[in-house]
Amino acid sequence: MAEQIRITTPLTDETVKNLKAGDSVLITGVIYAARDAAHKRMVEALDRGEDLPVDFTGQMVYYVGPSPAKPGEPIGSAGPTTSGRMDAYAPRILDKGLKGMIGKGYRSDAVVESMKKNGVVYLVATGGAAALISKTIKAYEVVAYGDLGPEAIARMEVVDFPAIVAIDSEGRNFYHEGQKIYRQK
Repeated sequence: MAEQIRITTPLTDETVKNLKAGDSVLITGVIYAARDAAHKRMVEALDRGEDLPVDFTGQMVYYVGPSPAKPGEPIGSAGPTTSGRMDAYAPRILDKGLKGMIGKGYRSDAVVESMKKNGVVYLVATGGAAALISKTIKAYEVVAYGDLGPEAIARMEVVDFPAIVAIDSEGRNFYHEGQKIYRQK
C-alpha cells in the first residue's frame, strides 16, 4: 500500500487528482454526514428546481448513521454504511460539486463514470471500527433534514479521519487492483 497522505477539506481539484487508488489518507477539516434518506430528499429537491440545503462544492460526504452520543462527546459510534445505497442519487450530487465520498463497498459503473466526469474520489472507512473512527470526529451538528434523525445531513469537524482511496478520479479501483496481487500468486 502507498504512503499515508494527509489531506484537508475542502478538497481542491489538484488534491483529488493526486490521490490514487490504494492511498491511505488522514482527513482533517469538515466532512458532511448523509445517508440514503438524505440523498433521496436532496435529489427530490433538485428535481423540483430547488437548491441543495448545503453547498457541497469541494466537500466530502461520509455515508454514516451514527449512534447517539454519550454525555460530553459529539457523536456515538460512527461506522460507514454501504455506499451502494447512495448509487441511485450520487451522480446528481456529484454534478453539484461534491469532491469526495466515504463509505464501504463497491460503487456502480454509473457512479464511477460520474466520478471521472466530475473529478471525484471515493474512499472507504473500515467497517467494524466505528468506535475508533468516532474519536476522530471533534464536532457534529445537524444542518439539514433534522427529522431524519441519524440520517440527517450533519456537519462534522474531523482530525486525522482514516480512510483508503478505493476509486480514484481516473476510475482506478483498488478493490480490483488489490485482488490482482493474490490472483497472480
